Amino acid sequence: MSEPLLVITNSGAGTADEESLEVALAVLRETTSVEVQATGDPGELDGVLHRAGSRRIVVAGGDGSIHAVVAALYRRHELEGTTLGLLPLGTGNDFARSTGIPLDVEEAARVLVSGSPTPMDLLIDEVGEIVVNHVHVGAGAAASRRSHRWKERLGAVGYEKVNLGRLGYPIGAAITAWNPPVVRLRVEVDGEVVSDFDTPVLQVAIGNGASVGGGTELTPGADPGDGRADVMISLATGPISRLIYAGRLSLGSHPDHSDVISLRASQVTVSGEEFWISADGEISGPERHRSWRLQRAAYSLVLPGEA
Repeated sequence: MSEPLLVITNSGAGTADEESLEVALAVLRETTSVEVQATGDPGELDGVLHRAGSRRIVVAGGDGSIHAVVAALYRRHELEGTTLGLLPLGTGNDFARSTGIPLDVEEAARVLVSGSPTPMDLLIDEVGEIVVNHVHVGAGAAASRRSHRWKERLGAVGYEKVNLGRLGYPIGAAITAWNPPVVRLRVEVDGEVVSDFDTPVLQVAIGNGASVGGGTELTPGADPGDGRADVMISLATGPISRLIYAGRLSLGSHPDHSDVISLRASQVTVSGEEFWISADGEISGPERHRSWRLQRAAYSLVLPGEA
């Protein structure tokens, strides 16, 4: 690889991340020139992208970081035809898991040297917001809301990334499982109503990638490059059904649950009672209507394989 690289990092990264990044940069600098730019807000990120020129952009971070860069390029109308690289330095790294990028950052750097640009799909909603990996509403979004609060609290216990912040998601999920929100929604998949207001819904998940929360495979068969989104609707609202669903979810066998609807689609619309949304870990809402469509091959990502 001789193409120059622009590596974008999170300016709030800790010492452990910086040390891991240096290991990866050493691998990349064996074959090409590398510039590193740290960004802390959308304005800084936009300025860095404006100065990127013809260099290939490498995201050094987690799901939130890759979401931020893809969203910024999409807003700038610069995403189409772009090839990105990813060095997984986040907490969950679910998109790296879904795409087969090694979680070891040195190995991920070697993928950038020897891998192949591979077309990646993207979910886009009606207000122009994008989803790189996963979006879900209902219990999953409630768990994410609670997890964020616990992650912030526990993140202060320890030093830099060696802290209890990683416990935030399982704690939030456990609290939500005990007292989950149940909402009445209409879910339309490719124009067909598959669940209506008369049926309470525990969770609706739309997966471009397979996992959330650092490895929980909410849509186990999802592949961000196959041209379809995986849709999972859980109707497990009763106490016993919820317990069975939670157990199956931990094993990845929940699609076989009798109260789960699993489909593949190009467009999904959710409407009804107020619901919160978790999109690539970013929480928004409450909403009463939101629709997502899949855009095939919206950009490319360097993945393991012969260049």
